[in-house]
Amino acid sequence: MTKLTPQQQAVLSRYFTNLDQDVFVLINLPEVVKGALFSRYSRSPKSLRQLLWDEFITQADETGFDQLVAQASVTDQMVAADKAEAFYDRVLVGFGDDSVAELAGVHLAVENVSQIVVKNYLEDNRIGISPLEKSTRYVRYDDKVDGRYRYYLEPELMASQFGAEYQQVNQLLFETYSRLVQAMLDWVKQRYPKPADTKQWVYNSTVRAKACDICRELLPMSTLTNVGLYGNGRAFEYLIIKLMASDLAEARQVGKSIKAELDKVIPSFVKRSTNQRGKQWQTYLANTRQAVSDWLAQQTLPSAQPPANKNYVKLISFQPDGEDRVLAGMIYQPLQINYQQALSWVQSLPVTQKRQLAQAYCSQRQNRHHKLGRALEMTDYIFEVVADIGSYRDLQRHRMLTRLTQSYTTDYGYNLPWQIVKAGFEAEYRQAMQAAAELFDKVRQKYPEQAQYMVPLGYKMRWLFKLNMREIVHLTELRSTKQGHPGYRVIAQQMADAVKSVHPLLGKWATYYVDYQSVDLERLEAEKRTEKKRQALLQKQSHSL
Repeated sequence: MTKLTPQQQAVLSRYFTNLDQDVFVLINLPEVVKGALFSRYSRSPKSLRQLLWDEFITQADETGFDQLVAQASVTDQMVAADKAEAFYDRVLVGFGDDSVAELAGVHLAVENVSQIVVKNYLEDNRIGISPLEKSTRYVRYDDKVDGRYRYYLEPELMASQFGAEYQQVNQLLFETYSRLVQAMLDWVKQRYPKPADTKQWVYNSTVRAKACDICRELLPMSTLTNVGLYGNGRAFEYLIIKLMASDLAEARQVGKSIKAELDKVIPSFVKRSTNQRGKQWQTYLANTRQAVSDWLAQQTLPSAQPPANKNYVKLISFQPDGEDRVLAGMIYQPLQINYQQALSWVQSLPVTQKRQLAQAYCSQRQNRHHKLGRALEMTDYIFEVVADIGSYRDLQRHRMLTRLTQSYTTDYGYNLPWQIVKAGFEAEYRQAMQAAAELFDKVRQKYPEQAQYMVPLGYKMRWLFKLNMREIVHLTELRSTKQGHPGYRVIAQQMADAVKSVHPLLGKWATYYVDYQSVDLERLEAEKRTEKKRQALLQKQSHSL
């Protein structure tokens, strides 16, 4: 870039973290400007700063740039975005690659949305969107709005003969949750008194999390929650398409709302979600579901065999030569030989040398945050899991794997936390869970999709995970930590055991930091560490004053 004039420096300094270095960050720019700017960047000899000046700032009348970056009202920004869209379309028209839409990121909030839409759509993307949902561990879900607990009033059910009973059962579940979460809070405090070396707020936070963890099983899939999403235009475009193709009215409405809001900030990047191409895509998704359903309706199907109210983790597929594949990957990068040569050579090695290679590649880790290399991605595993929906909600956050789920149902029975039994609330808990199951059985005869709203998180579901050894490391080590929920800790531990049983040479390293220790108050040590960090920060700040 040519030397900046004082005028250019004064203007551009608002949009870059520096004006004289090769590495810098874009600041104070709308997402649509960042996306369009980067798209031009890839096909221009100019520096990014020069591009912003030449094609955006100096053409402000055409682009609406000044209005987009000004501290204007929301209405003014929307008008400016409408004015600028034609320009950005012209900028992007020469880019046939869909990846251009990955250059604009947006922070989007979706509130008062059911667990079904969050889990089946908003958090079901492998890449492109990072979700963060309101926690069932740190937040009690027994607040009311206008005198009613926060659950979704599904329109088709409300208009049906089940409308009144739908509300009654939801009311029962939330009332039971509200009574038991307070009762279990008192019970946890009595059973686990505050340690003398623990601050009161640390203890209070820990026992509240424990009580919420125990009682979350009662919350139905109709429970309303909030979720924050950060994602790029391409991922949001596909999310909108999936939502709009759903059989659920709620999902379609959320899709429309997301599209309307993104049109205010990145209209050019999501416009195809509802144009002719987007509608064809929606039709394709809906027609595929229907075609499979129609085909199955013509078949003599095997009888369903739901597990007898029992959780399980089954390794149903793995590659017997998986360890050799991984070891070959370890030497492939440093050697100039093809993969088949590497694999053949590894297969010829005695076990002692294979063990030495594995140790050389894996033993330098100092903690679980040190990631093992990509050679571990050379072998895969398929697990089938039956566990409560609550545990699935947490494990679903692992996106670098293939996940296949079945519908939420009451067919597989439900978890009964031992603390509920010990505290004397078993009958009350069972009554609420049974009421949900009875209504589910009636509703699904006519409304199979909508019936899922009635299923509490404590009921069990069945799903498949297909993942490589490297993701095994991440999942099992993270989800087995002592501060984790007991439900998914067990799943992580059993997955680790299964890998070690079939691939003992590498399984040792792949599950090195899996935690098998039992603990009573899962969050206590984590809260203590948080308090220690907080005190260190306060001390640092006081010294700087």
